[in-house]
Amino acid sequence: MDPAIIQTRRLNLYYGNFHALNDIDLDVGEREITALIGPSGCGKSTLVRVFNRMNDLIDSARVTGDVRVHGENIYAPNVDLISLRSRVGMVFQRPNPFPLSVRDNITFGLEIHRRGSRKDFDALVEDGLRSVLLWDDLKDRLQGSALSLSLEQQQRLCIARVLVMRPDIILMDEPCSALDPIATLRIEELMRELKKNYTIVIVTHNMQQAARVSDFTAFLYLGTLVEFGGTKQIFTAPAQQKTEEYITGRFG
Repeated sequence: MDPAIIQTRRLNLYYGNFHALNDIDLDVGEREITALIGPSGCGKSTLVRVFNRMNDLIDSARVTGDVRVHGENIYAPNVDLISLRSRVGMVFQRPNPFPLSVRDNITFGLEIHRRGSRKDFDALVEDGLRSVLLWDDLKDRLQGSALSLSLEQQQRLCIARVLVMRPDIILMDEPCSALDPIATLRIEELMRELKKNYTIVIVTHNMQQAARVSDFTAFLYLGTLVEFGGTKQIFTAPAQQKTEEYITGRFG
């Protein structure tokens, strides 16, 4: 594993009285794809949302322990959440383009965060769309509604919207669950390409997907990190019986 870009130590998260994450110790390597797997309700999405503090939007959520990105404690009182979320971008389960033009979807975050000047936006839009292999398809449709795109194109556009903010880390919460198998494989191919420049953490319910795209895999069960290791090892020779039972389909 490359040097850890995300580290958690004794991470606990509570929703009111419900203990959702229990003493999670995890190191996420830089420019690797790390998959979080486990049955529904095991804490995968909760954990990935810790890394950009999206759980802060839930009033009852409370975090204890240590969470660091590039060595910085992201739960320290003086952390700038806008800056954090631009460095740790998020792609959601269903494509969520804004009801705006393709171009305005890309520039929306740039305007909010005041990244670059408007005269730079044309180049940034082109760079963003090229990075997700959409430029050739959409260069003549930049003023068209993003909602008219196919689901795959919408998800690629949402990824481009994250990339133009120049994040270090991309969090993906089941990014292919709304896509057909062909579109899923193309998004997976895009992930492998993006790994050259970005750290990716992906939540997936699809174990075949985790096996195909990730370098490391974390198996969670009932809010506990049961096992973490290289994906090949997790899927072929897991150290924990519970991991083997899940991988082989005995539960979940």
